[in-house]
Amino acid sequence: MTAFQLLDGGMGRELKRIGAPFRQPEWSALAMIEAPETVLAVHRAYVAAGAEVITTNSYALVPFHIGEERFAGQGQALADRAGQVARQAADEGDRKVRVAASLPPVCGSYRPDLFDAAEARRLLAPLIAGLAPHADLWLAETLSSTEEARVIADLLDGDQRPLWLSFTLDDGAPDAATKARLRSGEPVELAAALALEAGAAALLFNCSQPEVMSAAVRQVASAAIPIGVYANAFPPQSEEATANETLLPIREDLDPAGYLGWVREWLDQGATIIGGCCGIGPEHIAAIAASRA
Repeated sequence: MTAFQLLDGGMGRELKRIGAPFRQPEWSALAMIEAPETVLAVHRAYVAAGAEVITTNSYALVPFHIGEERFAGQGQALADRAGQVARQAADEGDRKVRVAASLPPVCGSYRPDLFDAAEARRLLAPLIAGLAPHADLWLAETLSSTEEARVIADLLDGDQRPLWLSFTLDDGAPDAATKARLRSGEPVELAAALALEAGAAALLFNCSQPEVMSAAVRQVASAAIPIGVYANAFPPQSEEATANETLLPIREDLDPAGYLGWVREWLDQGATIIGGCCGIGPEHIAAIAASRA
């Protein structure tokens, strides 16, 4: 099997599964606020499963989830806490585990139409400040357009740590399995070009169905940049949907064995960074780790 780096899986559903504080609108941020020890437990589970990179629980630390007042007063401190907890889990064991600082789509997941560059800069600044002391790399994830990615790359210009840009794909289009596009409608080749222009260390695709990931990897496989995939286990979502608005069903075919089948396909197509997004848990990561043997 092709050599690859192994990421962790989703955070929110795993928190809910272990009984952490979990409700709307706070989503996974509620555990960060009320019970950070449960976030630590999830990080530890992924490290035990074999993850080599764990992602900070900072995705929901945005006004959409925690409210504008709490974000203004506590956003940076909560991001700092998310970084500390991930750093603790990463440093506990006897093997190297890196911390990826998650920078979310602050104007709305899956909604490139809501993106406002000035607002994004305002909201990202305290997240970056809080996470910076703890991060080994930056993971700008679930990006719906190249414009979102460009703003983050500009904000991090001069930071010497690797920047990974991860885009979510339009998995509802009739030809999505053969022609991958960002949710903005842009072809994935534009995402690859932007990543190279910005000096990103990797180009990834996340929070979309496995079927469209394969097309995306094929289309950018010739780009001179490492390619990664961490898919979700959701059915297709409408163009009006916003990620984490509600607890979506999980596909029964994407159990650890089913997901591993897709992982093997992505690796065959040229991916070298593999993990899981929403609905992909420690058991999936353990199955991927075991497949290296």
